[in-house]
Amino acid sequence: MGAVMPEGDTVLRTARRLHQALAGRELVRAELRWPSLGEADLAGRTVTEVAAYGKHILTRIAAADPAAPGPRRPTVPAVPLTLRSHLRMEGRWYVHARDAEPWPSPGRASVRAVLGGAQWTAVGTWLGLLDLVPTEGGERELIGHLGPDIMADGFDPQVAADRLLVVPEREVGAVLLDQTTVAGIGTMYMAEALFVQKVSPWTPVAEVDVPALLATARRQLLRGAAQAVPSTTGNPRRGMQTFVHGRSGRPCQRCGGTVRVAEIGPVDKRRPAFYCPACQPGPTPTDSGRPQKPLGANPAYREFRRPNGYRR
Repeated sequence: MGAVMPEGDTVLRTARRLHQALAGRELVRAELRWPSLGEADLAGRTVTEVAAYGKHILTRIAAADPAAPGPRRPTVPAVPLTLRSHLRMEGRWYVHARDAEPWPSPGRASVRAVLGGAQWTAVGTWLGLLDLVPTEGGERELIGHLGPDIMADGFDPQVAADRLLVVPEREVGAVLLDQTTVAGIGTMYMAEALFVQKVSPWTPVAEVDVPALLATARRQLLRGAAQAVPSTTGNPRRGMQTFVHGRSGRPCQRCGGTVRVAEIGPVDKRRPAFYCPACQPGPTPTDSGRPQKPLGANPAYREFRRPNGYRR
């Protein structure tokens, strides 16, 4: 099935770490090792906050102080800026004490961004997206097409449900993965929330209690954001953290039947959907019905490793 993209809980947890390390502090040194941003000089600017929206990390930076000495040739506007990063498949941000590690050398191809303050240094590796835009107007251009952030304060499942029901015949699993309907849910929490609600991923969304489903997904994501090893089952043991996700060919933790996996979504955006046929009765149009080995039995499969926390 390939690598697993980090979901909203990982992104929120990462944003919280970055906020704790950088917010309210001046950048002593910064490098954006991105083709279009290589000359951007952010040194001397203050990070105001780091926030998450869906699967996007927004590092907001204050306007330049007109009285402070700056570069002879300004390389970025003096207005407040937002650095948008997206982890995609392999990206991560990690934070270490300023003197705990040397500044990443130019030869480290994995490093895409380094933000250094007086106490902490944040290093972004293998980032999938990196943009620097004026906060006012620019943020909307980057993320304005997304649906409401399911992990945001004030998220209303009832209001968000209206967006999911615009096309009532769509498969509910595919709708949950569509970031333009609701932002932050990936394959893991799609599968786990549907399992808890006893709904097949291929059920038409109009036949589902959407507010209850979104409330379940939100609860799971927020719990995951507060855990070092996210678990929807409450069992942190390896291989036992989820009900069905990543468990194809293994026993269902509720009924003992065999968990299966099949593809879901448009042809150009196929994603794996794990489910238990006994606990989640309903349509399974992309499942061939053939016997399936446990996930990981194929040596070509590499499971995604989630970003770690602070490194000192």
